[in-house]
Amino acid sequence: MSTGLIIALIVIVAAVVVVAAVLALRNRGPRGGGRDLKRRFGPEYDRTVARHDGDTKAAERELTGRVERHGALRVRPLEADRREQYTARWTAAQERFVDAPHEAVAEADRLLAELAAERGFPDGGQYEEQLAALSVHHAHHVHGYRHIHRVARASAGGQDGAGTDTEEMREAMVEARALFEDLTAHDGHDGTAHRTDGTDPADRAQAHSTDRTEKSHGEGRSALPWAFDRRQAKGS
Repeated sequence: MSTGLIIALIVIVAAVVVVAAVLALRNRGPRGGGRDLKRRFGPEYDRTVARHDGDTKAAERELTGRVERHGALRVRPLEADRREQYTARWTAAQERFVDAPHEAVAEADRLLAELAAERGFPDGGQYEEQLAALSVHHAHHVHGYRHIHRVARASAGGQDGAGTDTEEMREAMVEARALFEDLTAHDGHDGTAHRTDGTDPADRAQAHSTDRTEKSHGEGRSALPWAFDRRQAKGS
C-alpha cells in the first residue's frame, strides 16, 4: 500500500470521527440534555413543555435552539445616566397606573422592549426573538415580559381597554418589574450582566433575587417605589 493511500485513509477516518462527534454533541444539547435545560430555564422549562402539550422532547429541542442562537450573546453595559432615565420612566408608569392602567401597561411593555434592545438583545420589533434571547439570560423573570406584552396588546385591542381585568394588569406590572430590575442592575466586573459562555445562570439568578429581597427588607422598602401593590386603579 502506497504512502499516499495510507495518508488518504487516515484523513477520511479522521473526518468521519469529527463529524460523528459533532452530531453526538448536537443531539445531546447544551451540557448534557433535559436535566440541565430544566435547571437552566427553571419555570420557563415547564411553560415550554406545557405549550408543547407535554411533549418534553419538542420543548427541549426548542430550548436548545434558543441557547444555540443566543447563549453567546454579550450583554452591553448600561450607562448610569441611561439607568436613571429608565428608572424614572418606570416609576412614572407605576404612578400612572392608578388613574390610567391601560396606558401604564403599554408604556411598561414599550420600556422593556427598548431597554432589552439597548442591552444588546434583539430589537423589540422582533418580539418573539427578543423574548427567546431574554429567556436564555433571564429565565426566571422573562415571563413578566410575556405577561405584560399580552396584557398590553389585549388592552389596545379592546374598546377603550374594555374586558381587560385591572387586577391582571396590576399583576403583569408586578411581574414585569422583576425583569426590569434585572436589566437595569449594575453589571459585574466583566462588563456583562450575565454569563455568556453557555453555562447555567440559575444559581446566580437565585442569589441575585435573594440578595435583592434581603436588601428590600433591611431598608424597609423596595428598590423601586410601588405605590399600588394592593390598591385598585380607577375605573376597575
